[in-house]
Amino acid sequence: MNLEQKVEELKRRNQLAEDGGGAKRRERQHKEGKMSARERIEFLLDEGTFEETDKLVTHRCNDFGMAEQKIYGDGFVTGYGRIEGRLVYVFAQDFTVFGGSLSEANAGKIVKIIDLAAKMGAPVIGLNDSGGARIQEGVMSLAGYADIFLRNTLYSGVVPQISAIMGPCAGGAVYSPAITDFVLMVDKTSYMFITGPDVIKTVTLEEVTKEQLGGAMTHNETSGVAHFLAHDDAECLSMVRELFSFIPSNNLDEPPRKACTDPADRADAALDRIVPTESNKPYDIKDVIHAVVDDGYFFEVQEHYARNIVVGFARLDGRSVGIVANQPSVLAGTLDINASVKGARFVRFCDCFNIPLVTFEDVPGFLPGTAQEYDGIIKHGAKLLYAFAEATVPKVTVITRKAYGGAYCVMASKHIRTDVNYAWPTAEIAVMGPEGAVDIVYKRELDAAGTNREQVRREKIEEFRDRFANPYIAADRGFVDAVIQPRDTRKKLIQALAMLETKRDKNPPKKHGNIPL
Repeated sequence: MNLEQKVEELKRRNQLAEDGGGAKRRERQHKEGKMSARERIEFLLDEGTFEETDKLVTHRCNDFGMAEQKIYGDGFVTGYGRIEGRLVYVFAQDFTVFGGSLSEANAGKIVKIIDLAAKMGAPVIGLNDSGGARIQEGVMSLAGYADIFLRNTLYSGVVPQISAIMGPCAGGAVYSPAITDFVLMVDKTSYMFITGPDVIKTVTLEEVTKEQLGGAMTHNETSGVAHFLAHDDAECLSMVRELFSFIPSNNLDEPPRKACTDPADRADAALDRIVPTESNKPYDIKDVIHAVVDDGYFFEVQEHYARNIVVGFARLDGRSVGIVANQPSVLAGTLDINASVKGARFVRFCDCFNIPLVTFEDVPGFLPGTAQEYDGIIKHGAKLLYAFAEATVPKVTVITRKAYGGAYCVMASKHIRTDVNYAWPTAEIAVMGPEGAVDIVYKRELDAAGTNREQVRREKIEEFRDRFANPYIAADRGFVDAVIQPRDTRKKLIQALAMLETKRDKNPPKKHGNIPL
């Protein structure tokens, strides 16, 4: 065989790999509103930057007639490329080849690029669209999953790991995305579950559809497994690119910084009026966030889940920051189990990857009730406390209104190593609200008041509110560094973050802490 023939043979094999399961199966993907695996990679990465690895790998299974069914690439497309010029590693499961099922061979392809990503300090992005383990390979397929899980775990906090669920993801396959930092799902075409509807019906007699059990909205709104909801493949992949613009490539790099044309000293007079005079009236904390951050742009994470806390990314003078904020318009901004876990997970991601934390606080406490207590609000609430206390990145807090009880301590208070703590004049920092405090502190006076009880109670509430429902006692103790005019919040945050740019802090030497799981 001469050189020309050898080149033709190479082209033939490459073409077979690129054809995957064939045109008919790709057309079926398109009819379902899904891109093919290669189309997804081309859309995700900068044009012309994708370099494929292990394109000619095939499976090694000879049972069940598999020896006659070998396709180059074996159902996974793996390699590396660029997003906004930055190196990333990517794998995409090709549903047209054995339903995108995991084999010993294609698991090896994923392991190889994850190991490379860790060495190079570059993110890993997985585009999941798979029927699960390849049954014909038995334990070899399961071993492949475990090999991937191990690397997801070892490199957690070393390089960002992002999972886009763009089709089925069931059984053991769900655990790799679950360990990664962010999970995106596509509405109506993706789903995740441990056991499917048929098995559930057999075991528990429950009847449920795939969409109800593990669809994109289920995991974005009810379970909290997913972080982002997209309406089609293109939007999902665009969201991955947008997310990537806020985060560094690894745990040693600083987050990317963008040129900013929004004036650093821009004041917004509307902020002076945003907190209602009546402390029991709600307002939207997102209005505060949009008014303060660069160009009013806030990239929210887990928008549909535990809406009583708001988390996401924004920029201040071009610097990427992670924002955590209580939401007074949902459950009065109380912290419950779901909000605590959501906040803790986000705080820990930001701390892993050197992203400063900005906290907007308006919290009346933890949500009361037997359901919360029985389900472990104590240990789950402690996760948020642990995350904020453990974090060594620059931390700045703004108390806009309520900061009551243990929740005051948890929400990045000065006492758990927050660097700069501001309060608006509307801040109320106390063990509890005036109404509850008066019933305890003045119980004897109220009991002795007889028919005048309500009048005395109202007077005591006003007295308590005047004396304690303000930021000045905390400021007097140095627990708040400054009481600021709301309109100046942007300027103050930017100044604080600039001052903290060279912050160095560390935790005591240890193998790892024992977060209350």
